[in-house]
Amino acid sequence: MRIVRTAALALGAAFLSVCSVAAAPGCDELLPERMADTGGGTQLITAEAPRTGSSTGRVTWWERRGGRRYGRWVAVGSSEARFGSKGLVAGSAREQGTNTTPTGLYDLPYAFGIKPAPAGTEMAYRRVTDKSWWCQDNRSHLYNRWAEGLPDDCLASESERLISYGEQYAWAMVIGFNYDRPVRGRGAGIFLHVNGPGSTAGCVSVPAPAMARILAWADPDRDPHIAIGTRSGPVAITRY
Repeated sequence: MRIVRTAALALGAAFLSVCSVAAAPGCDELLPERMADTGGGTQLITAEAPRTGSSTGRVTWWERRGGRRYGRWVAVGSSEARFGSKGLVAGSAREQGTNTTPTGLYDLPYAFGIKPAPAGTEMAYRRVTDKSWWCQDNRSHLYNRWAEGLPDDCLASESERLISYGEQYAWAMVIGFNYDRPVRGRGAGIFLHVNGPGSTAGCVSVPAPAMARILAWADPDRDPHIAIGTRSGPVAITRY
């Protein structure tokens, strides 16, 4: 465990030297400083696409060094990312089943996965079993919630059996879109997860090594959030 953690820190340091010192393509060093809101914590994930119709873009994870008031945001890591096959749309206007990724600033309630949590993971982590579902049935009392055993009012045809997505849900984080007070019809099951064979149905995905690094890095005591948006325009990531 200690060896793996050391390796993860070394990888993080490598990304830090690339993103914060060399300003490599895809690592916009000043992005969080230009945002309207970063969630109030000292960790932030940005998921940025070139335009609303894009299904690919970049995820970068950041830390605020030196304190909330006088500190400075530094890029810790960065990865290519995928979005919904139909691009991105404002979270407040999104409709379920449209294969669009909702833009906005969201918390990250907890992580989950079919595999054990990567070494160093501090977020609450829930292991997927063969009875684990994510209910997406608008009529269910568990709409947009994990269900350990499918409830009677949640149709399987309207939900995801998590273990069926062995590649994508090897590791994942719940994105707090439409989560605290779910609006029926707006969408359910929006996660940050491992890449599958192509674009997503509305989630944000990254390669497995990047997902493992994010999980080992995220610290719930630092209140991490994720901001999703485009480079410019009405759903530009800087608006959030």
